[in-house]
Amino acid sequence: MAEVPIPFECAGTTLVGIAHLPNRAASCGVLILVGGPQYRIGSHRQFVLLARELAARGVAVFRFDYRSMGDSAGAPTTFEDISLDIEAAIAAFLSVAPDLQQLVIWGLCDAASAALFYAHSDTRIRGLVLLNPWVRTEDGLARAYLRHYYLDRLRQPEFWKKLLSGAGSIRAMLGSLRDNIDRARGATGAHSGAITDVTIRSLPDRMADGFERFRGKVLLILSGNNDVVAQEFKDLGVTSKRWRKLLCRTSVQRRDLPYANHTFSRKDWRNEVTMLTYEWVVGNFDADCGTPSLNHEARPNAQGMGPAGRAGL
Repeated sequence: MAEVPIPFECAGTTLVGIAHLPNRAASCGVLILVGGPQYRIGSHRQFVLLARELAARGVAVFRFDYRSMGDSAGAPTTFEDISLDIEAAIAAFLSVAPDLQQLVIWGLCDAASAALFYAHSDTRIRGLVLLNPWVRTEDGLARAYLRHYYLDRLRQPEFWKKLLSGAGSIRAMLGSLRDNIDRARGATGAHSGAITDVTIRSLPDRMADGFERFRGKVLLILSGNNDVVAQEFKDLGVTSKRWRKLLCRTSVQRRDLPYANHTFSRKDWRNEVTMLTYEWVVGNFDADCGTPSLNHEARPNAQGMGPAGRAGL
């Protein structure tokens, strides 16, 4: 297995990526998009470890820095404006792995959102692995807090002990609760008539546009553990008729990791994500992938796996 630094051009700017190339690669490669503001290593080295593990199992991987991030030059961009970066990264990836026949984009948080904006425009993208997609709206955040955070707090004995001991402020809690109710109601009212410019569309609506136009397969991996971003997305799949329909497609698979946090920071959570990704990619796009070459412990449950990963840059 080789790790190759790849400088490449995007809109007159030099970007930097790392290709992870197996000795015998599968026909499907994985392009890791970075959620921002962050660079190609990822929180707790997540993207490095994921890339190395997939490559050790025969799946070529490419991870890179967008313009202005990490080792890449250029003006700052947001996740809504990186289509040129993704297109240039794919070209760089295929230049060192020309035998790849199809690609999967892997993205966490707003990188998952960016993947939905881009994937439908490129027929080489056959699959998406979307982890805790970012669908943030003011009313969506307020509803997530109301449905999950406050109800969970009221069920916790520690909360009542703190409140009754005088360490917590009833006034502060009620004020925060009222603010979130007002946000949820206010935003709903705005969408019902106060906004007259039809060109102003919410992030979830624009993401749904991309989802509807994408004809490949999708793996959704969602956290629990009080991850508000994941809860917003789960709520959207319940409250939005359009998103309910999208998530019911036969091409969409969903896996919930109820004890994992937003970035899957524990080794067992990270390894479970890696195994879910690997099995889904190989099962859907390359049944003749190489066998695992790292020594894994027994998997703790039907979806999990034992520790894996190696230190490095």
